[in-house]
Amino acid sequence: MTEIIFEVTEDEVDGGYSASAVGYGIHTQSDSLEEVRDNVREAVDCYFDSTMPRPKLIRLHFVRDEVLTA
Repeated sequence: MTEIIFEVTEDEVDGGYSASAVGYGIHTQSDSLEEVRDNVREAVDCYFDSTMPRPKLIRLHFVRDEVLTA
């Protein structure tokens, strides 16, 4: 495995961010972008133990919805 991808979304109601790994049961939340980066690294460290191959890269894919009035 060379990389793991996280989809990052911003909570429009409460603020903050949620990140979920594509294809893995890894999820985290935070109040700021800096914190989401730290939390994602920590979540990956916790998920992949010493017997599992670890990703070399963590990719953050920011998902943003935009609503337009008609």
